[in-house]
Amino acid sequence: MLYALSQYLEQIQFPGARMFAYVSFRSLASLILALLISSIAGKYFINYMKRNHHIESARDEQTDPYGVLKKGVPSMGGVIIVAAVVIPSLLLGRLDNIYTILLLVTILWFGLLGFIDDLIKLRGNKDGMKPIVKLAGQIVLGCVIGLALWLSPDAVVRENVVQKYSGSEVVYHKSEARKSTVTTVPFVKNNNLDYYSAFNFIENGTVRRACGWVLFVVVTIFVITAVSNGANLNDGMDGMAAGNSAIIGVTLGIFAYVSGHIAMASYLNVMYIPGSEEVMVFLCGFVGALIGFLWYNAYPAKIFMGDTGSLSIGGVIAVSAIIIHKELLLPILCGVFLMESLSVILQISYARYGNKRGLKLRVFKRAPFHDHFRVLPSQLQPNFKYLIKVPRSGLHENMITVRFWIATILLAAFCIITLKIR
Repeated sequence: MLYALSQYLEQIQFPGARMFAYVSFRSLASLILALLISSIAGKYFINYMKRNHHIESARDEQTDPYGVLKKGVPSMGGVIIVAAVVIPSLLLGRLDNIYTILLLVTILWFGLLGFIDDLIKLRGNKDGMKPIVKLAGQIVLGCVIGLALWLSPDAVVRENVVQKYSGSEVVYHKSEARKSTVTTVPFVKNNNLDYYSAFNFIENGTVRRACGWVLFVVVTIFVITAVSNGANLNDGMDGMAAGNSAIIGVTLGIFAYVSGHIAMASYLNVMYIPGSEEVMVFLCGFVGALIGFLWYNAYPAKIFMGDTGSLSIGGVIAVSAIIIHKELLLPILCGVFLMESLSVILQISYARYGNKRGLKLRVFKRAPFHDHFRVLPSQLQPNFKYLIKVPRSGLHENMITVRFWIATILLAAFCIITLKIR
């Protein structure tokens, strides 16, 4: 809104109006505004939730070995995050940009899905929304995002091409922007991979191209579902998901800025994606909202984000990566989310294997993975066999959270290195 207003003000030569033309200014303004909204609104939202008794009941000692009971702490704090992201995006983003629209649809859709889930839990059903319903909601959004990127004439790229002149490599971008199913493969020279190439055995070019886009939509659905569920599983300790997601958001913002700046894209030999700089504006608001939320969610938490927050932040991360064609980088960047998901899968699979043989087997002391570290020796079941018991003594929740942040920072730095390492 303010961007459109600034264009009019610039025409009448209003002082300072031109500043809104700069992505850097709007990005930083979005970050500051989102941080202020989430940090200021948080206090009022917490009080509202407490007055209406929308709070957590006391948790089991098995999940709270140090006696830090979460009784009386409100949930559904994701409402703060969603609002703090959406408002700056509406004010400072370009609302005619396809990527801004898709990101707004993503956070609102997942925010609604998570809100319904949290509301069901607050009304007494601790299981919340049926998993099949939640999965259906994730698949629907994946289809919408994939098809929008397929059909929208504004979702185009200019691929990077390397040519050798006098023994040196020169990078340039094709003059014509086109629809493309190309994605980036990290740590591979000439690292553009086209989903279309998986169907080279099909002679009809039109059919082959359509199959490439269908595969792209399938990948989009998988990535959105996997990352949103991973973020949901990571949300189990004070400040854990918010801190990790903020770090990931900063990294994706860097990639978005590089992809939307043709000079930077040429220098770093990555594809140029016109309009993707608006993703950075959105992600700056996203990071600001998470940092502001940490004011209340850091240990000891005064509010939890709930599924309203965890599903939303996972969806934003996934869609942002897909927009800038970096979805294959997510297993590294979101390595903490991946580990959380794998730990649950391994735990369930190994337990079922043991049950078939009349044995009580576990890979970890508890899953998801972050819970494994805080289990005390006295909490282990003597009739269970655990493959991994390290650490022997439980770690404090705050220590685990900070160490997970450090791991995510290292993974983020590793991903940024891929801009130069092929």
